[in-house]
Amino acid sequence: MNELPFFLERTIVIGAPPEAVFRYFTDPVRFAAWWGAGSDIDCRPGGRVHIRYPDGTVASGKVVEAAPPSRLVFTYGYEGEGKPIAPGASRVTVDLLPVSDGTKLHLRHDVPTAEILEEHTQGWRYQLSLFANVVSRELFAEAAKTVDVYLSAWNEPDAAARRAILASAMTEDVSFRDAYACLRGIDDLNANLAAVQRFMPGMTLRRAGELRQCQGTAIGDWTAGGPDGSVKARGTNAYDFAPDGKIRRVVGFWGP
Repeated sequence: MNELPFFLERTIVIGAPPEAVFRYFTDPVRFAAWWGAGSDIDCRPGGRVHIRYPDGTVASGKVVEAAPPSRLVFTYGYEGEGKPIAPGASRVTVDLLPVSDGTKLHLRHDVPTAEILEEHTQGWRYQLSLFANVVSRELFAEAAKTVDVYLSAWNEPDAAARRAILASAMTEDVSFRDAYACLRGIDDLNANLAAVQRFMPGMTLRRAGELRQCQGTAIGDWTAGGPDGSVKARGTNAYDFAPDGKIRRVVGFWGP
């Protein structure tokens, strides 16, 4: 393909490691999950790229370069009469770079005209946002179980066992903030839970209802029960997850 005179660029960060992100370019089922049912890709040089959008629009091209898990280049254009780009008449380059928050995805789309550039700017903004959500939903599919493990640590009286529970669900440098705490690290949190059990003996903490999550952040309600099983307090926690699926930040809100 000859050099094209116009290009757009977009960069996003996805809270997942590059290997997890790149499989959405190699696995046809995952590829279709963020493009549309019927989409497919053969992720090798010369392999077919077939995209079927939910509105029935079809785009196609071929893989030019594939270097898992860091780079993919493919041609792109639309099938049918009167479309702005013919099949294979533009080029998309995707680079994935590991960063502390997961993966920085940089996309460049080389196109033949300024009009096409303008038309596709919002399209890629939407499509990459959809992509980030699809990746995150799969990566953090076990978020509720992880939260339940974390909350169970509040009910564990043995310090060593409690720390082991926290370490299985949280990063070592986890931060925790609520109306009564501003903590950093598992050991600090573990000591705080010991104090909670001392001053509120018999209290149990449990998740109440389903988690709501988006791109590595989740919100979930909780209840604190007394020794007799009655609910003594309620609240909501916001959780941020690390790329490995562990909790790295908790912000708690008491009430109503």
